[in-house]
Amino acid sequence: MMNKGMFMSVTDLWETPKDLFDKLNNEFNFTLDVCALPENAKCSNYYTPEQDGLSCPWTGTCWCNPPYGRQIGAWVKRAVISPVRGATIVMLLPARTDTKWFHDYIYNKPNVEIRFLRGRLKFGDQKNNAPFPSMICIFHANIKASNFS
Repeated sequence: MMNKGMFMSVTDLWETPKDLFDKLNNEFNFTLDVCALPENAKCSNYYTPEQDGLSCPWTGTCWCNPPYGRQIGAWVKRAVISPVRGATIVMLLPARTDTKWFHDYIYNKPNVEIRFLRGRLKFGDQKNNAPFPSMICIFHANIKASNFS
């Protein structure tokens, strides 16, 4: 019998664990959170859903913990475009290595660094750890567009 709870959630918003963000921020010194709510923004500069971070400029060193629903591929695709324009993008993502977006935009791409996280994260004020593994993907800046084919 399959546990349906392992494959669904009542939300696609998973607040970044503070200790994980702080460690990454010490390394990257983020200037913009491209996908935030006012109550969980990790940078003083951030885009809310009303501003639609997918259509706003991503500049500097950007943090992105996108919604983990069906639109996640659009966020990852956007992260591919931004380094060509000089931005560095660091994303917290579910480690779904079987997905189209993982293979199309992350796996074996010359400008993308993947860091698989050990164990399962505890997001925000959740009582339990996430039901999925996570990874950090870094889309390094100033890579030529031809490298994305």
